[in-house]
Amino acid sequence: MFYAVVTQFNKIKIILNNIYEFHWKNAVVINGNKNIDILQADFEKNSIILLLKNDINIKDECFILYNNTTVKAIYGQLFNTFEFNRRYYTDEALGCFYSQNSTLFKVWSPAASSINLLLYKSGDPSIDERPASFPMSEKNGVWSLKIDNNLNGFFYTYEVTVYGKKNEAVDPYAKALGINGHRAAIIDFNSANPNNFEKDISPKLENLTDAIIYETSIRDISMHKDSGVQNKGKFLGLAEENTKSSKGLSTCLSHILELGVTHVQLMPIYDFSYVSTDERNPVKYNWGYDPQNYNCPEGSYSTNPYNPITRILELKTLVQTMHKHGLCINMDVVYNHVFNLENENLEKIFPGYYFRFYENGTPSNGSGCSNDTASERLMMRKFIVDSVYYWAKEYHIDGFRFDLMGIHDITTMNVVREKLNSLNRPIMLYGEGWNLNTMLPEELKANMKNSIKMPHIGHFNDIFRNSIRGNVFIKEDKGFVSGKEGLEEIIKNCIVGCTDYFNKGNSLFQTPDQSINYVSAHDNNTLWDKLEFSNPDADKEELKAMHKLSNAIVLTSQGIAFLHSGAEFCRTKYGVEDSVKSGDAVNCMDWDRKSDFLDVMEYYKGLIKLRREHSAFRMNNVDMIRKHLEFLSNTPKNVIAFILKNYANNDTWKDILVIYNGNKKKVKVSIPEGYWNIVADKYKAGVEILRTFNGNYFEVDDICINVLYR
Repeated sequence: MFYAVVTQFNKIKIILNNIYEFHWKNAVVINGNKNIDILQADFEKNSIILLLKNDINIKDECFILYNNTTVKAIYGQLFNTFEFNRRYYTDEALGCFYSQNSTLFKVWSPAASSINLLLYKSGDPSIDERPASFPMSEKNGVWSLKIDNNLNGFFYTYEVTVYGKKNEAVDPYAKALGINGHRAAIIDFNSANPNNFEKDISPKLENLTDAIIYETSIRDISMHKDSGVQNKGKFLGLAEENTKSSKGLSTCLSHILELGVTHVQLMPIYDFSYVSTDERNPVKYNWGYDPQNYNCPEGSYSTNPYNPITRILELKTLVQTMHKHGLCINMDVVYNHVFNLENENLEKIFPGYYFRFYENGTPSNGSGCSNDTASERLMMRKFIVDSVYYWAKEYHIDGFRFDLMGIHDITTMNVVREKLNSLNRPIMLYGEGWNLNTMLPEELKANMKNSIKMPHIGHFNDIFRNSIRGNVFIKEDKGFVSGKEGLEEIIKNCIVGCTDYFNKGNSLFQTPDQSINYVSAHDNNTLWDKLEFSNPDADKEELKAMHKLSNAIVLTSQGIAFLHSGAEFCRTKYGVEDSVKSGDAVNCMDWDRKSDFLDVMEYYKGLIKLRREHSAFRMNNVDMIRKHLEFLSNTPKNVIAFILKNYANNDTWKDILVIYNGNKKKVKVSIPEGYWNIVADKYKAGVEILRTFNGNYFEVDDICINVLYR
């Protein structure tokens, strides 16, 4: 048994268990219908490098024949070489470019032997139609065709002949789609803009640490029977204003505005797999972490998925509405994998290029979805960068949350950051910086361990999450808020954004804007469910206290604050940990629960107001944090106290004292003497003075935060 890998156009590496049993002169290299002579062989460790007389033609597959065994030579390593990029990389704009007089089509596939444009009148494959076919011409891997007619309203695909197979594929750069994303649409984008969309302006963000992110789903937030929304589960549903429940409480957009956050992070809104969600009848629930077409909105969230313009117009209407109300909108993007590798458009157009494969030809699976995209390859990097930039420019998106960001390489994420900076407005960029087992060297992975190489790119801080609420993978594990001991130093590190505040030189992050502070998100158990699992003997009031303290720490720590939608009224998913397929009954925002936990809602609202109005909680560099944040010593066990001193970050309050008590009993804390105004305690939070205190020893209620200022 052996594997074969093409390392250069004229070199093949043979990997074997015993190189001395392999007689290379008996090997035959076949490229298409031609044999390529072997000039010589070099031995290294467990492999043999064959030098070929002529270059391999990548339009044909390459095989090694040896002793009645035929092995395919994998092109993956070749695609990473300078020589391949010199021949085939292009920075040309790809996709469909419409005007009233003509439309230009451009697609990249150096491997294809021919590509035809297929032109349809309908975007619905269930309608029997024979498309018009037009051959495209190639130059250095770029296939193009210009048609001098007005094609507005037509649909198209590419018929790609590659390695002896004919594949019909949707343009990866498609920006408009027919039903279920099976055909790209040709439209005049001027007709897909709401009135005055060109004048739409994103709310101003001075520093990334000013953001308070609220994660929600287009479907989840409005599907509840008492959401008061007409267009339930749609883009327009979240854009509806002044919605209320039957109890007269604000819901959906009005609720978000009442809460006071700055950014709404939407779970996937691009076109996701028709297998998981049929746009014709979207009763089958799915979150959308299974991409199909990356550059167009999901049709099931539109009121008419058959009309290519509707989904675009309605998403832009939502963006415009949020901006009008001072809200920024962040987009959850999933460039790390696709739903199904074999049926993926990128793989159909250029097999083996856009994804990572091991030397034996099996796909890398760090994503857990049976495929990992190869962001380190220049044309995949270009695709990601072009896509993100397109969403930011065309839809005025204000930030991007990268799903499984650790799959990607550092350079790609930095290029994305640089490209977004060119728009000259503050656009957020952050993601899941987990260390994933993908086929990429450790030093190149865009994970938290390498955060120093990715300035001003944020990472979800799982140290923060696990230390406060308990490990998400161990249901019974407690955290600081439920009395687990010995976490004080870890929590202190989290309070300073896991930066090098303590001058130890081994910090997780370089700047506080790299720390996305959170205790719950759409993944894993909700905060309420986790606290119930880990504290089975706690009553409702005790659980509420833990819940409030958890996100109180989020909202008073340095870094970027992140809240899971519904946490403000103790959202439950009834113990379901991974609710991706659990349906609306489990996943929807239960607006009845808002009235049941209105005191918690008001508490979160007050803490958000406190953070927004007081810049001391939002310092943007470690030097400032060192200068203005001081931890109090000699605090009781499971208690942390610190002062934000001397008008930190130009705050209007001179000194702000914050105390966290994780104990199930009251404690007394020694504090600097003086007249202190209390603005947050166990029951209320905000910026209004609840009462005043003068003295050295301050008593703190069980399981709560206290915030005082002077």
